[in-house]
Parts: sequence; structure tokens; C-alpha cells
Amino acid sequence: MNAPALAGTDELRAAAEHGRVCALAAQGQRELQRGLAAHPDLFGAGPFDAALASSIALAMAFSAPWCTAAQLRLSNRAVLWGFALDWQVDHETTAAADLDLLVRRQRAVAGGAPPDPADPLGVFLAELRAELAAGPGFAAASEAWRDAVDRTLAAMAREWHWRADGHRPALADYLANADNLACTVVNVAHWAGVGGPGAHAHLDRLVTASDAVQRALRLVNDLASYERDLRWGDLNALLLVPDRAVVERELADQVRRATGLIDELRPDVPREATYLTRQLGYTSGFYRSTDFWGVP
Repeated sequence: MNAPALAGTDELRAAAEHGRVCALAAQGQRELQRGLAAHPDLFGAGPFDAALASSIALAMAFSAPWCTAAQLRLSNRAVLWGFALDWQVDHETTAAADLDLLVRRQRAVAGGAPPDPADPLGVFLAELRAELAAGPGFAAASEAWRDAVDRTLAAMAREWHWRADGHRPALADYLANADNLACTVVNVAHWAGVGGPGAHAHLDRLVTASDAVQRALRLVNDLASYERDLRWGDLNALLLVPDRAVVERELADQVRRATGLIDELRPDVPREATYLTRQLGYTSGFYRSTDFWGVP
């Protein structure tokens, strides 16, 4: 039964709204944990803990609080696939041939091929794609989603080779590879699932703005996770420049570019522009205190 709307102070109404969004996230967390339990071969090891599921669900709920839990199911699972892919590439893949096989398998599944039963990541992606394809927006967004999957896979593979070769890219090249954050691929899946005709008509512009948000969040992530990246042997923007202030100035520039692109979109797709704004703001605030990953 729905709770009655609250009258009274602005603080009371604001707190009630926060409670509603957190309840939306709680529903998402429970569903994600069912997904984790259903794929023990994929999520049985590594830092796939309850806090990760909670963090994913909270991020999506606060980015799109107008959605229902059912509408956010696919988006939440898309985020989880991105984390699983990142873990597989960075921590489970030790040979270039294995990396090439992983990329080929994921690309094939994203294109509609059946997964290899021995590939738990591909099995999970096939489930995600099937749910995406069953929605009314897939015809309009399928090409953009497959392109986003390809770009994410290519970016993660490129960074794998950078690390394996001991290569330190220039900061500009590192930011150009920000698809390894797997942010835009999630956003395209979200718009395919819950975006209306307006979102699909402006999908190219939305992807451009999402890529700008993704570059900013790449730096937000790096500034917050430097110590962890050192422990895990990951690349980080702070390893590529002599002074943290360089990264902080670049972040400010990236945020200005992203918000400018979002503002240009707002008259045509106000809800999607708000989604990107909330995503950028929420994630920036989240990383001030903690990280999505658990401790492996």
C-alpha cells in the first residue's frame, strides 16, 4: 500500500523523498543480489559483496529517481556487467590470447550470438541483451548499444596492453580511453530500456554528452582511488602527471564541458539531461567517502 503524501515543512518532504529513493535502491539491491547468487561462477570470487550491489542500486536510483524498480532492473544489471568485465580483464586475464578470446566472445554475444556455456561473463551478457531486446526501444538503440559495448571492450583491452607493456600514456590519451569506465555503455542501455522517442531521436547527442560525463568521472574515480590502484597495479591519472593539481584542473575543465553539453540537450530531452546531471553529481559526491569495489 502506498504511504500518504506528507504535508508540512520542506525538510520533512525532502526527507520523505530521500526515503522513497532509498527504498527504490533497496529493491534494486535485492534484485542484484539474486543476480549475483544466480551466477556463482562469475561473482563467487573477487569484491562482489553486498556493498557493491547496494552502491550500484543507490547510484541508479538517485540518477533516475522517477523510474520504478522494474525499470531500473536492466540498468542495474548493465552496471554489474561492467564491473564483472572490468574484474575479468584486470584481474583474471593474464595472457593476450585470453584477452582476445574474451573480447571476441563478448562482441559476438552483444551482436546476438548464443554464449559459450563455459563463458559465465557471456552468459550474463546474453541475459542482459535478451531483456534489452525484448523492450520497445531496442530497435532504435540497438546499434548505439552495440557500438558502446565495442568501445568499452576495446578500451579495457587497450589499457590491459598499456599495463602489460609498462606503457604510461599521456593524460589526453588516457582520457580518450575513458570508455574503460563502462559508463556510456550503461547509459545507452538505460535509454534503450526507459527512454522515449525523444531520447532515441537525440541518442547521438546524448552519447556525446555521456562520453563527456564519463571522462569527468574517470578523473573523479582516479582522484579517489589512487591508493587502491597502486595496490592493484591499475593505471591512474595521478601516475601520468607530476602534480595532482594538473588532474584537478583537468577535472574542472571536463566538468565544464560536460555540463555545457548537457545544458544544450535540456530543451529537447530534459529528463535525460537531468539524468546525466544527477549521475555526475551523485558519483562525485559518492567518491568523496568510499569506493564501489569491495576488498577482494
